[in-house]
Amino acid sequence: MKLYQLINITIKMGTTATVAAGVQSFYQAETAKGKLLGVFFSDIGELNQVVVLRSYASQQELDDENARLAAQENLFGASENIIRYSVENFAGFDFLPEVEVGEFGPVYEIRTYELKNGGVPHVLEAWKNAVPTRTQYSKLTIAMYALDGTPRIVSIWPYASLNERSEVRAKSVADGIWPPKGGPQWLTHEMKSMIALPTSISPLK
Repeated sequence: MKLYQLINITIKMGTTATVAAGVQSFYQAETAKGKLLGVFFSDIGELNQVVVLRSYASQQELDDENARLAAQENLFGASENIIRYSVENFAGFDFLPEVEVGEFGPVYEIRTYELKNGGVPHVLEAWKNAVPTRTQYSKLTIAMYALDGTPRIVSIWPYASLNERSEVRAKSVADGIWPPKGGPQWLTHEMKSMIALPTSISPLK
């Protein structure tokens, strides 16, 4: 099982660079475990958000980092600029490869869908059948399902521009490729999307 984590940080306006630097410092510590994949800031959707994407080799690594994060006295060395934060833990869709870091954006769409009870295996099967063709249109950074909280999936898609995003999504729908057949009926009406851009310290660009 590929384990991932999203840390969602609501910050004071104009403090993205300071908070991102604190995130970088925290995860460069010798005691840090796991791998930093992306540090993004919101551009469209809920504003003043920093989103951190990380991966872990084991449940023990994930647990250790959750404990280390919770024990901070000065959150990311920038508590005065942080209003609140939340941590979400995920398993990657098992048929997808590990996240590849590099320059694929700079526009990243982070999509979240809540699922009906029991929906995860059905959504996994639907995506498994559709993703190979869908990713011929544009790259998929990651798709993952929640290990805590409300049943949900999160997918992250990089694009060169907002125009490319609109064109790719319209074409994949028109061609009958997306959304994946057999998937939508397992979604609730709770859906959200954020357009985010990588910070200067993000491995995903």
